[in-house]
Amino acid sequence: MPQPVLVFDLDGTLIETMGDLAAALNFALEDAGHKAIDPERIRSMVGHGARKLIERGLEANGVNADDATIDPLFDRFIEYYSANIAVHSQPFPGILEAIARFREEGWACAVCTNKLEGLSRPLLDALDMTKYFEAIVGGDTFDKPKPDAMPVLGAIERAGGDPARAVMVGDSRTDIDAARAAGIPVVAVTFGYTPVHVSELGPDKVISHFDELYDAVGSIGEMAAVDA
Repeated sequence: MPQPVLVFDLDGTLIETMGDLAAALNFALEDAGHKAIDPERIRSMVGHGARKLIERGLEANGVNADDATIDPLFDRFIEYYSANIAVHSQPFPGILEAIARFREEGWACAVCTNKLEGLSRPLLDALDMTKYFEAIVGGDTFDKPKPDAMPVLGAIERAGGDPARAVMVGDSRTDIDAARAAGIPVVAVTFGYTPVHVSELGPDKVISHFDELYDAVGSIGEMAAVDA
């Protein structure tokens, strides 16, 4: 029987990356003559990849965000972020302990993010976290990013699992919609990057600290047993 799999979003779920994302976005914006944006405002812009983040940053500056405008900023963003990928970024409290507990009980773990795979892996490497994951899927790994089911199902398959024994953990509508599309339950964290509280988005469980993840996933299993 395939082992169960936990599929984690990256930014705002596994890792607090806002400081470095905001620095990269504001570098790209200011380099092109636009105004910097308050990091707290940027929190609600993250989740659909770097190009979408830049598009929202331009729109916040009142600029028409077409490809010709986005492309040079995207290049500068990637250049800066790649060189400063973990200056401020840190794993959220309790995540390493939570992952260790699940792995001890036979779970595999995977990352499914809309961050480019070529940025996701260096970030996890920099924080010595790559070793915890059987699969790392970025927004460009498959033909479609989240909220499509494709990358979630791909991450589960690459981790050696089965969707029938998988749970998604994320912080935004993108993650919850992707889990629903993939037909798997989802736990939402309250400390991530979303313009509305995740409880309003219909996840199966909501947690405010990773100390609560084990019981949350266990209760989802109990709910499934009752439904069956």
